[in-house]
Amino acid sequence: MTTTRVRSDDDPTGSLDLADFAFTRAAWLPAPVERVYALVSDVSLIDRWSPTASGVRYDDGAGPEPGAWFGGHNRRGEREWASRSQVLAASPPEEFSFVVGGVAEGSVRWRWTFRADGGGTIARQEWELLRPHPAFGPTRRDVAALRATMSASAETTLLALARWLHENPEA
Repeated sequence: MTTTRVRSDDDPTGSLDLADFAFTRAAWLPAPVERVYALVSDVSLIDRWSPTASGVRYDDGAGPEPGAWFGGHNRRGEREWASRSQVLAASPPEEFSFVVGGVAEGSVRWRWTFRADGGGTIARQEWELLRPHPAFGPTRRDVAALRATMSASAETTLLALARWLHENPEA
């Protein structure tokens, strides 16, 4: 994990361990693990559930496989921007992960894991900062606010996906 030097609101040494800001959210989803994996790894569907991502598409000819690239739009508050991500792992039906900015130089890893549980699936969504990026902001408070926003987004996404699966059992 990366420790970086930033202006810190509550640490006069200015050090910030990015590992302190990682989180995991989990939910039970009312669908078989293979179906949940297929929905999540089809990144074009994310705007059905995510409050922050839209217009996400794999590059022409690409799909859910390691090394594949996709792009889309993100929004946080009043800010909106385009982003590019690269698939890190695509292991149906256990894991789908990607790195915002690309595997080699990216700044954030999103990882989904799936485990069958009764008639449904336990889905875990993890978020990890890999290296500093200007978009995170220059202070501990900025990075903590980003984490809070992304954590709320992950929770909203998992709940919206659970609701969608409940309402669309055959889709």
